[in-house]
Amino acid sequence: MLKRILISVVILLISASFYGLSGQKIEYLKIPDLEKIIKNPDKRLHVVNFWATWCPPCVKELPYFQSVAKEYDPSKVKFILVSLDFPSQIEKQLIPFLKKNKIMLDVAVMTDMDYNSWIDKVDASWEGNIPATLFFNNPLKLRQFHAGELDETELKSIINKFL
Repeated sequence: MLKRILISVVILLISASFYGLSGQKIEYLKIPDLEKIIKNPDKRLHVVNFWATWCPPCVKELPYFQSVAKEYDPSKVKFILVSLDFPSQIEKQLIPFLKKNKIMLDVAVMTDMDYNSWIDKVDASWEGNIPATLFFNNPLKLRQFHAGELDETELKSIINKFL
């Protein structure tokens, strides 16, 4: 009996660390993982937002992404929130933030802190400021990069332009 309880607790702890305390999976990205996202051959429009919990404009626009995502068929539009929070802040800052704000979109954390080694892979014009959002559909050769904050109307407008 005690052995079963211990196994259950271990499974629960592993699940909590893998899915975050909010029940949401947090993916950890290195440069090859980010390149895989950006080169995705999927026929959906991808909306990849780069943000951080310590960035006030990022935090301001996140509810728009959450709200707008509910309006689109997930088979047509995929939203990914790439957090630039420091890996040491994931448990104490990022996960509680996601839970408190009920952010249920896919979240990934960029673990490669050498930004200069990967920001050009997102867009050559990107100077590294956040928030920033990449819209793309590789099979249709559609791509737009937006540096800076988006409001709900702008976000919908860009998405609708590509659908």
